[in-house]
Amino acid sequence: MNPTINKYAIAGMLGAAAVLTGCASHCCQRSSMSGHDGATLFGTAPDGAPVYLYTLKNKSGAEAKIITYGGIIQSLEMPDKSGKLGDVVLGYDRLDDYVTNSPYFGALIGRYGNRIAKGHFTLDGVTYTIATNNFPNTLHGGVKGFDKVVWHVDGSSAQSLALSYASHDGEEGYPGNLTVKAVYTLTDDNSIKLEYAATTDKDTVVNLTQHSYFNLAGHGDILNHQVYLNADKFTPVDSTLITTGELKPVDGTPFDFRTPTAIGARIGQDDEQLKFGKGYDHNWVVNHAMGELGLDARVTEPTTGRILEVWSTEPGLQFYSGNFLDGSMTGKGGWVYQFRNAFAMEPQHYPDSPNHDNFPSVVLHPGDTYHNTIIYKFLTQ
Repeated sequence: MNPTINKYAIAGMLGAAAVLTGCASHCCQRSSMSGHDGATLFGTAPDGAPVYLYTLKNKSGAEAKIITYGGIIQSLEMPDKSGKLGDVVLGYDRLDDYVTNSPYFGALIGRYGNRIAKGHFTLDGVTYTIATNNFPNTLHGGVKGFDKVVWHVDGSSAQSLALSYASHDGEEGYPGNLTVKAVYTLTDDNSIKLEYAATTDKDTVVNLTQHSYFNLAGHGDILNHQVYLNADKFTPVDSTLITTGELKPVDGTPFDFRTPTAIGARIGQDDEQLKFGKGYDHNWVVNHAMGELGLDARVTEPTTGRILEVWSTEPGLQFYSGNFLDGSMTGKGGWVYQFRNAFAMEPQHYPDSPNHDNFPSVVLHPGDTYHNTIIYKFLTQ
């Protein structure tokens, strides 16, 4: 089964691109210290390329800041129940910190999000060896995934930003020249909409996702956040966090979030899967058809009244409870990021799919278009 092309999502992306066309002819021509239109210089990448920060703002005052290094969502200001804006994602104030010590804060993940077992997969009878950066496995694209490259700006407007990146054949060991386009839109209903598309000139595997670390309270641990997951099954892992290939029912396990449950309610239970992940770091099999936009998750923070809904066209959702945050990183405004100070909700294909024929295919063929739409929608109660 080829990656599904969703006609409605494609139309949305093309529409967003059309909105940006007016500035695309000149926005990308500037690389001076004054920056692109609507952007400020955020720093200089290790290869000397300038990195810009774009600020998107909607009519209600919500704001998203995105940097061209890694396609990173650097800041996301959303209202609480009293209308007060607050930043709900973790990150850094300086580019150097993203370069030297970031666990994928806010990044666009690729060429393959999540893990591939032992850095190997076979495609068209050829075995490919890819970089193992999460021993003994590959994680989030390899040593220099899409989170560590400077993306090209195709255009911007007050509420949208279009980026692109050309990944060459053999980059990090993956086959095919892959052209990736990403459109970020901050909508007037307080959603950040991400639309990814990719094409290739050779059979390859692709699995793109977004890796924001959310804290709907703004600070502190996330154990009181209430989580609903629209999933009857999840994919168990081994001790190296590689999926076993099983689609396991959530019934009777700490992985059943079909009724809203606090993240901390069962995270400390004597459960092998929780021990392997040091908490939640697993893929759920969502209950909507691949390629159709559907609700994956809803997270509620009771103190601020903020609600995050996660919508996507993907077959899986990786829910991660910030288990590897350890106090070694000082983020925006001097906040030291401690154990479980954030969670991630990453819509994607299942981990290690190239090595499991029973999982939805991640193979992209020449002439086809990969597409993935993710919407993070913010509400209050």
